[in-house]
Amino acid sequence: MSLKPPKLTNDCFALPRGVAWIPVDEALNRLKKSLHRITEIEKIPTNVAEGRILAISPTATRSSPPMSNSAVDGFGFAHSCIESGPQNLPLTKGIAAAGLPYEGKVKLGSAIKILTGAILPSGVDTVILAEDTNSDDNTVAFNGPIKLGSNTRLKGEDIQKGNKLIDLGIPIRSTEIGLLNSVGIFSISVYKKLKVGILSTGNEIIYNSQSNPLPHQIFDANKPMLSTIVKKWGFEVIDLGHADDNEETLLKKMDSASKKVDVIITSGGASAGQEDYISKIMNNYGSISSWRVAIKPGRPIAMGIFKGTPVFGLPGNPVAAFVCSVIFVRPALYCLSGAGWVEPHTFWVPANFTKHKKPGRQELLRANLTQENSVNIFKSEGSGRISGLSWANGLVDLPSGLTKVDRGDLVKFIPYSSLGI
Repeated sequence: MSLKPPKLTNDCFALPRGVAWIPVDEALNRLKKSLHRITEIEKIPTNVAEGRILAISPTATRSSPPMSNSAVDGFGFAHSCIESGPQNLPLTKGIAAAGLPYEGKVKLGSAIKILTGAILPSGVDTVILAEDTNSDDNTVAFNGPIKLGSNTRLKGEDIQKGNKLIDLGIPIRSTEIGLLNSVGIFSISVYKKLKVGILSTGNEIIYNSQSNPLPHQIFDANKPMLSTIVKKWGFEVIDLGHADDNEETLLKKMDSASKKVDVIITSGGASAGQEDYISKIMNNYGSISSWRVAIKPGRPIAMGIFKGTPVFGLPGNPVAAFVCSVIFVRPALYCLSGAGWVEPHTFWVPANFTKHKKPGRQELLRANLTQENSVNIFKSEGSGRISGLSWANGLVDLPSGLTKVDRGDLVKFIPYSSLGI
């Protein structure tokens, strides 16, 4: 039985005294250094392990292939009896087939009919493709020379018994499931799924099932969006519902959630405003660091520990909540789950836009990569305009020091797919 990992310390999200604004890269580095796995280990059947995080590296219980075999349908023989020019070899009675090995020995100077996947019989080390021969019931004819070992697969040429198969911390894919089954590993040790609770807050939010919203009310977009994203990352989502801007109600929600989830994500109420009760509760009953990250959209993001449970307080505006979730929450959750830190793949493409930008903050713009391999940005940068997230297929990442983008300049593009969505 594995030991239960330690909980995060209350000060793991704390910024140094006097720090007001923090660059994105520094914020990510602080997260990376502060977080560790909080999940335990369990054993599950290999065939249902897709998306799970490998906890113990399995070793091959047998070689692959387990025996040397034929890669083609053809005729097998000993290479030492073959010379250049026309060859005529007498055929040994019988056939070597996959699952039906030939038990006898093929004499030197003779050949045997062999099918794909069949174990090489004793006396056979080379196979010639059937299409390169003429044969009858007694003889096979072909032209030499033939390379030693042609059309054969040697025992263990892919995997040797005892070899480590997969590195720790990777999410299991269909390819790993096939690999493990090929060497007879039918159960593996993985980290238990991280349970992520998602809570939406705000007096203006109404449930999507309600009809006839009043002018001051809006439907909840953040919780369904964040739930879908977190599920796609491979974690278990617990719907914590909705809470109005009321300290007592929120406290009850947070207290209940801390007993049944590993991580809490909230949207709304994360700044230091009068009605931002998430921050108040974290200040009064837990630990909090309101990170004023130099990023647009997305400031501020609140991170802290409530009764031993890490909490990520995201902004209420949908675009800001989305950006903070994929840039900060995603690598944090992977780290907490045992998968380790993850970073998106990026590449540089020509800008199909012009833009003036304020220095001192990193900007992540909703962007669409075109078939012509250039990138456009959404018409508006407003963090409440959720339609731009659907229009986009990625984000353009403009660094803090940049002040201007001209059409044709190379900009960094982060495809949605590399953010796990």
